[in-house]
Amino acid sequence: MALTPTKKIWMNGELVDWDKATIHVLTHSLHYGLGVFEGIRAYPASGGPAVFRLTDHIKRLFTSAHVLGIEIPYSLGELVEASKDVVRESGLEACYIRPLAYLGYGEMGLNPIPCKVDVAIACWPWGAYLGDEGIANGVRLKVCSWARHDPRSLPTAAKGTGMYVNSSLAKVEAVRAGYDEALLLTTEGYVSEGTGENLFVVKRGEVLTPPSSTVGALEGITADSVRRIIDDLGFGRVRETLLRRTDLYMAEEAFLTGTAAEIVPIASVDDRSVGDGKPGQITRAVQEQFFKAVRGEVGQYKDWVERVD
Repeated sequence: MALTPTKKIWMNGELVDWDKATIHVLTHSLHYGLGVFEGIRAYPASGGPAVFRLTDHIKRLFTSAHVLGIEIPYSLGELVEASKDVVRESGLEACYIRPLAYLGYGEMGLNPIPCKVDVAIACWPWGAYLGDEGIANGVRLKVCSWARHDPRSLPTAAKGTGMYVNSSLAKVEAVRAGYDEALLLTTEGYVSEGTGENLFVVKRGEVLTPPSSTVGALEGITADSVRRIIDDLGFGRVRETLLRRTDLYMAEEAFLTGTAAEIVPIASVDDRSVGDGKPGQITRAVQEQFFKAVRGEVGQYKDWVERVD
């Protein structure tokens, strides 16, 4: 999706014009991919934009940085407020927010220890990541030939910038083959996640999801919210279990979750329909409750949204 410029981007403590938010070509992270980022959404709500689990996302940014040995030179509170400042300055009711901590200009080479850490936060309008049609009627998935990177090779618990080369390769393969999204497996053949989404599968009425720590999937904040919604709606606790691709072929329904993707039904995997190929009862119920919750319309989830104003 093409970017639509907004007014300001927060860079190292200052709001700068969109077109002036630039970096040097010898910025360390541009060459070696060591950085951390987050994806956050603000939704229209009564009283102005509401940011979905903003503090939790910024906490994960700090956790990812800690895992990768990056020391962010700002506090949690400063980055939460900076995120709100960017949204407020944009004048948008709904937007996608991208905090990024990266190694800046001044040092080169594989040793990142001497590098300074820069932080930027931008926002822009961004519609449904997998399309409105996908949210309404489901997406077509392809199991990718690239395996999800192994937790013994890279710390998959961190949302690191360079680690998304894996996801980009998978996405390109799926799109070029005519699918909407890719599904990544581990090197042992277990289901991990989409290119940027967690996975939920319904079999015999039970909701299942792969264990993140085992399959190298990122622990999603949206996925965490969905677990609670599923339990609160009376569908039972989500059970973590290892899944094979055939478990999706035989599932009654399945869906993806993520900040960008939101809640997206899966219509088919490898040209095998999931259930009857239409969004199922549980998927629809979760979608409906989730989209109310992110707008601050469900009392029990009011703490999930942080008002900009």
